[in-house]
Amino acid sequence: MNKLNSIIAVAALSFAFTACKKDKEEPIITVPPSDGSTLTLNGLIGSEAGSSAGNSVFVDFSADKQTSVARNSWDLGFYGGSEFRVIINHTVGATAIELNKTDLNQVTAADTITLASSAALALGQGAGGFGLIDPVEGGKSAYLAGTVIKEVSATDANNKVYIVNRGSAGVSENRGWQKVRVLRNGNGYKLQYAKINETTFKTIDVAKDDKYNFKYISFVSGAVNVEPPKADWDIQWSLSTYKATATIPYTFSDFVILNFLAGVQAAEVLKSSVDYPDFKESNLSAITFKSERDVIAGNWRITSGTPLGVKTDRFYVIKDGNGNVYKLKFNSFISNDGGTRGKPVIEYKLIKKG
Repeated sequence: MNKLNSIIAVAALSFAFTACKKDKEEPIITVPPSDGSTLTLNGLIGSEAGSSAGNSVFVDFSADKQTSVARNSWDLGFYGGSEFRVIINHTVGATAIELNKTDLNQVTAADTITLASSAALALGQGAGGFGLIDPVEGGKSAYLAGTVIKEVSATDANNKVYIVNRGSAGVSENRGWQKVRVLRNGNGYKLQYAKINETTFKTIDVAKDDKYNFKYISFVSGAVNVEPPKADWDIQWSLSTYKATATIPYTFSDFVILNFLAGVQAAEVLKSSVDYPDFKESNLSAITFKSERDVIAGNWRITSGTPLGVKTDRFYVIKDGNGNVYKLKFNSFISNDGGTRGKPVIEYKLIKKG
């Protein structure tokens, strides 16, 4: 009996100790931001030309992480913030145009004859110009206000049908045209879509998720994962729609976009003022950060003229959404500077912890 009592007492003590442990809050482990690294970005999927590399690459400096996603894996992105905005795929040169119709089943090939014959939906060739695409420059407010698909109204009758030219820009297949209409669905979206000649349409509900800038769908595959959570990337390297002139949009290789919707900022620094190895926290007082989509763009490299390759007279300073500040330089991207087109090499160093 005494032995049994001892066992019960030990068991009770053990239970109480375990309960006390469970009552204590688990410690929160904070992973410090990376001190810096050198990364070779994985822009190539296979044997495609580096100038039309098949991947977009998202880079998170604080985690030393890159995420490669096929450019042609998506068609539309649905904004996770308070506005109801939808973007088209800038990485394949997609375009879109609004029709004066609200019923997909009333849209047929007849609606596309004039568009096709006049090349009105062709990037850089038609009369639509920048009116056929989402903004290629500017900050958050201008970008969201300027999407080619207008803000989705709470009144269904106000949401028109759009024809989307799915683009190509170096991808092998003929992506074709699609008719789409987007409605609100509570605090999310309802997408209606079909090929031009189809007499019925498919429907996808897209829930907003404020952890992401956008949630993405493909007309072929449905919901797809594209960019990482907005707190987990700083820049995107990709082919992207930009501008040849003030009136002509075109697709631009090796384009670098800031995660400007999530508060990432950048500044360009010329080495004539301070060289990359010497730039440190004390130099930040002379820096003016900008929040525009195209602060870096293609300003870091030369693809025609002499010399070809990375511009060696400049580097960049990036402030991420957590206040960490990194200096960033491009080491190579083409054979002329010792690199491989489609696999640029970047180097970055933490100069101020957020």
